[in-house]
Amino acid sequence: MAPTSPTVRLGRVAATLAVRDIQAAYATYRAVFGFEKTFENGDPVGFMILEKDQAELHLTRQANHKAPPHNVAHMIVSDAAEVYARCQAHGLRIIKGIRNEEFGLRSFVFADADGNRIDVGEVLQIRSEG
Repeated sequence: MAPTSPTVRLGRVAATLAVRDIQAAYATYRAVFGFEKTFENGDPVGFMILEKDQAELHLTRQANHKAPPHNVAHMIVSDAAEVYARCQAHGLRIIKGIRNEEFGLRSFVFADADGNRIDVGEVLQIRSEG
């Protein structure tokens, strides 16, 4: 199969997280990141879209959800240390502590109440030697 034409542009891509309690997940992502609900569907609600700045996150209710053992989303933020502190304050499990990576990110990984692992990164300014 031939590669995609360079004239094809991609639009947004949003991660979808499976959660057991969609309202509790929304409350957490609102408190920690400031996400606001922009859409919900179902009675009871089974799907929800959350948005904050340029980020979009989809939640889908799955009563028997078992989280995979790998990161399911990556978020770029303006202040990783602040987000790290918020995650700790809200009792989210830290999988990988905050640190500056050699590839130019300050990053950490947390798991939400449903075990979904999210990798959070802040782009560090590269200092030129001169």
